[in-house]
Formats: sequence, C-alpha cells, structure tokens
Amino acid sequence: MSIDTDVIENEEGLRVKDPVENAQFELYTADPVSARVVDDDRLYFPVDTAVAVETSGVTIPRIATVTVRDTNGGLLGRGTDLWFPWGEYHLEIDPAPSKMYLHFEGELSVTSKEGETRLEFGDQVEVDLGFRSFNESPAGTITTPTDPESLMDAVSLLGSSLSTTSPERSFPTLRGHPPLLEAGSEFSIPERVDPIDTGVTIVVPPTYRYLYPVVSLAFYLGATVVPGDTPRIEGDGWTFPLEPEFERTVSQVLRQTFHFDCIVRTEGFYPVDLYEREQLSVDLNCDRLYDAPLAERLGEYLEVPFETIADDLPQWTLTTDIRPDPANIETLPFVAAELSLIRCPGGESADVASETGGFSGLLRSSDEESAGERHTSVRTLSRRERGFTDEDTEFIRPESVDTIEHAWIGDGVPLGANKATLEAYRRRIDRESTDESHISVVVVCNDEQMREEGEVGELYGLREMLQFDIEVKYELSKSEMRGVLESDVDFLHYIGHVDERGMQCRDGFLDLTGRDLSVEVDAFLLNACQSYKQGQALVERGSRGGIVTVSTIANSSATRLGRIVARLMNGGFSLRTALHVAQKAMLTGSQYITLGDGGTTLCQSRSGVVVAMDIESTDEGTWNVEKQTFPNGGYGVGTLVNPNIPRFEQNHLVPAEITVRGLKKAELSEFLNLETAPVFTDGELFWSDELLPL
Repeated sequence: MSIDTDVIENEEGLRVKDPVENAQFELYTADPVSARVVDDDRLYFPVDTAVAVETSGVTIPRIATVTVRDTNGGLLGRGTDLWFPWGEYHLEIDPAPSKMYLHFEGELSVTSKEGETRLEFGDQVEVDLGFRSFNESPAGTITTPTDPESLMDAVSLLGSSLSTTSPERSFPTLRGHPPLLEAGSEFSIPERVDPIDTGVTIVVPPTYRYLYPVVSLAFYLGATVVPGDTPRIEGDGWTFPLEPEFERTVSQVLRQTFHFDCIVRTEGFYPVDLYEREQLSVDLNCDRLYDAPLAERLGEYLEVPFETIADDLPQWTLTTDIRPDPANIETLPFVAAELSLIRCPGGESADVASETGGFSGLLRSSDEESAGERHTSVRTLSRRERGFTDEDTEFIRPESVDTIEHAWIGDGVPLGANKATLEAYRRRIDRESTDESHISVVVVCNDEQMREEGEVGELYGLREMLQFDIEVKYELSKSEMRGVLESDVDFLHYIGHVDERGMQCRDGFLDLTGRDLSVEVDAFLLNACQSYKQGQALVERGSRGGIVTVSTIANSSATRLGRIVARLMNGGFSLRTALHVAQKAMLTGSQYITLGDGGTTLCQSRSGVVVAMDIESTDEGTWNVEKQTFPNGGYGVGTLVNPNIPRFEQNHLVPAEITVRGLKKAELSEFLNLETAPVFTDGELFWSDELLPL
C-alpha cells in the first residue's frame, strides 16, 4: 500500500499519511514547495513512495537521529547534531511513523533542539524524500495437513520472509511477516514463498508439544525442521542438544542468538555505539562473525554457555502459551512474527473447577508425565473465587513468565495473560486501508453514576501530530449502542454495567453473544464488571482486540484505570503494554485482561517505541531516570533507541531499561518536555506534562 504525501495548505511542508498503520506526520520546509513523484531507485533503501521538492531545509518536529551515507551506502556519520561539506548524501531519519529517507546534493547541517530536528542544505536544492510503511504482509498461505510431520515442512518455510540471513535480520523491518498456514488435505506452497537454505536443522520428536516451542526459533534461523527422537540443532559440523528442559533451552537459544546478532550487526551497515556490546561479559570476534555464514555463526554463538551471559540479556518482551492442539496451527506464523517465546501448557484439556473446589491443581498430560518434561502448569479457578457469575467460563492461571508480556492461545480465560485468538491475528493483516486522516474514538457512558468518567474523552487527541475525532455519548439505547458497534470506529471506550444479560443500555441489555452483529470497532475497553464474555463476542464478530474485566470492580478503580489506559493508548501504547503499565500503577489492574490481538495500537508514538519512566531525586540535587522502552508497531524487538539526552548518546536495544544518573534539573525538564509519557515517582504514576515545571 503506497504512502500518501500532500503539500500542507497555507504552510511550507508535507503531510505524510500511512493509512495502513493509521500514522500521520508532517515535515516542514524552509520554502514553499510543490511535490512531484519520482522513481524510488533514487533512494539508497527501498521505499513505497518517493517525491522530490526544492528547498534549502527540512524540519522534523521531533528529536531524530540522522544516519548519513555516501552514494555507495558507506556510513559517514550518525547523530542528532552533524555537519558535512557540500556533497551527495543519503539520509535515514529515525524515529518516524514510517521509514524515512532523503537524498540530495548539497551541504548538510543537522541541529536538534526544543523538540525538533532541523536539516539545512546551504542553498535551495532538489531533495528526494522516500517513505516506506512498517506494515509487512505475508507472501502467501501455505496449505498443510495437520499431522506433526507435515506441519514440520510448513514451519520450515516460515523463514522464507527473511530479507537477509545476515545479523541485520535482527532489525524488525528486515524479518518480514512469515507466510500464513492453513489446514488442508494436501500440502501446497504459493509461488511467492521461496525456501531458503541457511544450513541449520532443528530435530524434534513429531508431536505438537515438541514442535510448537521451536516455531519462533525456526523462523528466525530460517531452519529446516525434521523429525527425530532426540531434540537438537544441527549446523555446519556441529550439534547442540535441546534437552534437558526442552522449552527453557529453546527459549535460551533464541534469546542468546538474537542478542549476539544485535551486537555483531554493529560491524555492518550500522556501526553504532551500542550499550549492550559494551556490557557483554564475553568476547565475540564481531568483525569475523559478521561475514560468517549463518550456520557457522550460530555454532560459535552456542559455544558460549547461556549461564555466562544470562545477566547481559534484556528482559524479553513476550511469552505465548499455546495449547498443543492441531486446531492452533494457524496461529503459529503470527506468534513467530512477534518472536515470542513459546510454551505448551500441560494437558490438552482442562477440567473446570467445581463451584466449591477452589484450585484444581496442576494439570499434566500422560505423555508429559512419561517424558519427564517440565511444561507450563495451569490452575483452574472456581467462578466463586473470581466473583464471576457466568457458569460457562473456565478460568485458568498459567504459570508465571519472565517476560514483560504474556499471551495464551487455547480454551479458557487466562488470568494475567492476553487471551489471543486466530480471528484477531488475521485482522492484523486483513484490516482494510482507509483514506481517513483522523482516528475516531467513541466514549460511551451508560451509567449516570459513572458520568464523571465520561471526561476520559478529553484525554484523547492531545497531540498535535495526529487528528483525533472524539465523540462522547451518554445513556444510549440498545439500538444506538448497536449503531456504534457497527460503525467505523478505531477505539470504543465503554463505561457502564455488563452482566450475563449483556451491555446495559437505557432500555435494557444488548447481548452481543446472541445477536447477528457485524462489529466494525477496531479496538475497545469495556470498563464494566465481568465484561469478558461480551468483549470476546466483539472479537469474534470483528474487533482486533480489547481490554475487559474478569470480576467485579469498584467504580473508583474502574474510573482511574480507564483514564490511565486512555492516555496510554493516546501515547501509542498497545493494548497489552498499556495494561502492563496500568497494572504497575494499580493493584486492581489484575482484574483486567486483554483479548484478541494484544499488540493492537490506536496510533504510533512520537518516539516510535513507547516509554515508561521511573525518576527519583538524589541528595545532591540531581535526578536519576530509569527509562523502560517497549516495542510498538514497526519498532519491534531489535530496534535501536537512545535516551535523547545530550550527555548520554549511547544506543540501546528495544526492549531496554536505560538508566541515566545525575541529571540536572534543566536536563530533566528538557527531557520530560519531549513528549507526554507515563512517569513513576515514589511508586505513584504521573504524566510528564504534570511534573513540569520542576
């Protein structure tokens, strides 16, 4: 899908729109311009849209890192304040809501201050501007029988979407989305899916319980998966065992390999000063490893015991528990695309706890017992323990995870995890593009006592970079509520009551589970007691995802969490990450879970990645800041980020916890003023704009 560019009326600059990602931003030029479409081969990197303008300068309304290359792609410099004499240059701008490149012949001066980055060319010159969407669609759908050995052949093709087998595939934009899988009677590969040979083979027993956990690893390594009795990885003359503790070992291999690739890639196109490379506790011959074939490089990586570098690795973003059932095979490409760690919970079915039984205990299947394996344990809670009245709901408490986020694929309501579904994943790529230049948010308050929370609508649309269409509605009838659900709305925030009868309206209850309803709302927050089942119906009928409750909630807690989530979604957080931050601020946040595609975002962050901070004052009158970055949209795992503080220019990997000590008051004020972000101080949540002036 091509990105749209329009000249800003009555202003000097361009408005860039990515309708697929719901992203929009503006660039300002030093002169009035007219834009003409040009060939994309004038840019060094591939782009979706390329235009040329004549101007003496371009201003980007954010602090951006500029990478400067010569005509052969050689790196000349990278930073926020640069100068180069007259010459021909290719620039890459990061972050931006889409990949952004410039090409021109002229002088170059880069200055960053007061929340913007200015590029000056010394004279009026022709500038080529190129843009590429972060959205990447699968090349096609592989049809496969559902038996494990056939599925191994399909999983072996997931790595066909990799743009490179070099360490640069650790950049999210060079991995692509793996081809989709579809159950069928015969094996079929679409023409655009071309197998790759990386020389890496993963051997596992032909069962779902062994196959599912290696899917993300097989995708990232471009590996061939074959059946065998002893789980292992084979490469160029080497073998690496995947037992004991199969699932844990597979996860460790993925984390270690990915981390080492991020470090080794600094010898390639992006030789940046990387914090993680400086902190690595072992010596890697990065120069030689960068040029080595993937299988050889992997073999040397795995010679390093995981225990020696475990403390060097950042916290991984996502763990996904997948029931080892053939019905779940079509979700595998989506989980692999997120590079999620994968576990198979014990027991291919779970007994619902009795009304008086409490916990049903650890669930283990017979084949798991015989194999002596450690698998994800789950506990099913009684409905009475959860204060839930729905007799058909099975609550499950999955084993805790070491990652930031947690998803669950399979039957049951996973407490503390994202209940992911195939329908929602598919909508991630099937979502139709739109020509709208705004994002629509509807806040529905159907309870007079909660009317105060209707003010949450004021918390959307605060940023100048995006146009939000905010509408707040009160006391809707069933017909009116149905009309909202069937309208083209990006985000619905419902405030009111929900029970087994449905969503409360002015004239009764609207039951979404028993109606022929076509839902067009993209994402939602159902801030009401026991809203899980109605929320699940929204996902089944058309929504990508949402946040719901699994028990009764107090009005005051619901109001506060609703306001927190509203501001986080406005700041570019995904559903899953927004709830993660809200739960850190509120103990009662554990009563909420995400449904569907937990990676759904309402908009993109101004910084690309999203950030939550902890700040504390020191006895010396300075400030310490811990900045936690989360992946967001195209800025996935492996993205580079720096703190945007002049004295601390070192790059970090996403996700990251960046600690900056000894900030002076003026430095902290300038940092907090860059954008509105959640800030924790003394255990309480504030917003950066609320803390200013210091």
